Amino acid sequence: MLRLALVLNRHLPRMAGLAMIPLVRILFWLARMLGTERASRTGGAIARRVGPFLPANRIALANLRAAYPEKDEAAVKAIAAQAWDNLGRTGAEYAHLATLFDIDPADPSSQRMSVSGAEHFEALRDDGKPGLIFAAHLANWELPAICAARYGLEATAIFRPPNDIASARLVQEVRRETMGGLAAAGQGAVFSMQGVVERGGHLGQLIDQHFTRGVVVEFFGRPVLVNPLLAKLAKHYECPVHGVRVVRKDDARFHLELTPPLDLPRDAKGEIDVQGAMQAMTRVVEEWVRDNPGQWLWMHRRWRPNMLPKPKIAPATQVETSKAHRGNVTSVADEGAVT
Repeated sequence: MLRLALVLNRHLPRMAGLAMIPLVRILFWLARMLGTERASRTGGAIARRVGPFLPANRIALANLRAAYPEKDEAAVKAIAAQAWDNLGRTGAEYAHLATLFDIDPADPSSQRMSVSGAEHFEALRDDGKPGLIFAAHLANWELPAICAARYGLEATAIFRPPNDIASARLVQEVRRETMGGLAAAGQGAVFSMQGVVERGGHLGQLIDQHFTRGVVVEFFGRPVLVNPLLAKLAKHYECPVHGVRVVRKDDARFHLELTPPLDLPRDAKGEIDVQGAMQAMTRVVEEWVRDNPGQWLWMHRRWRPNMLPKPKIAPATQVETSKAHRGNVTSVADEGAVT
């Protein structure tokens, strides 16, 4: 019995995930039957009503209070409700990702996407060089990769599969149908990403989530850890770095903006400074979030002070002989260096 209990404990989460696959597919089918606008509205309405009762809502409210100390509680809760609405809409829109860029030539109002910075997409596509693109969990964050594919830009999106098996499988199917290359984040993935850049391809990554082995940057006035991959690749290959964001409009309509290449800070040797480059990218993301705070994923534990690297302590200085004889020890002050 004990062995059976251990086996069930080990495999039950996977079994439960597999059992959820039919349910998730039914929900996906229903979202398609509703059509784009109704599915988006329905997903937003459900998330807006259910979200405040979920544990993640406490994370969202704590994040918002710290990011906007000047706002009262009503304003904080209003932004959190908007964030839940956006998350629900994004989930429902997965069923329509393949058609969000479609347009009926006879009906201009069928255009759901407007794009600024299209010339930068074309320049990246035609310059014969590798390029890097950073983004954030804003509005429907799946759309930049689809837009790149529509512009004929050879791009590989780095993604982290959802923890839920059923959702992960369906999301993977949708992404492969609508996007270009995909690279799952994980052990060994960095080599495949380097390969993309070495072949002259383009790499896109969401940079607004916690990364335990990251570099320290400031976000909304507080230190966070960010994945330094894009900065390291930019330093090694001397390739341009652009930012891309999506802004949600009414009725499942969106505006996508690709920035010009960033002028990244360099060190005394003239090489791109990795920490400074990631700070520059994070500063752009913060501006985006401040523009549309209700469209960002506040439910993520972005700020984790307990996981920040500890400051380095310099070795104790050699004390004077007279003090050493008295058993006194002096030490150097904390340098406060952060790696």
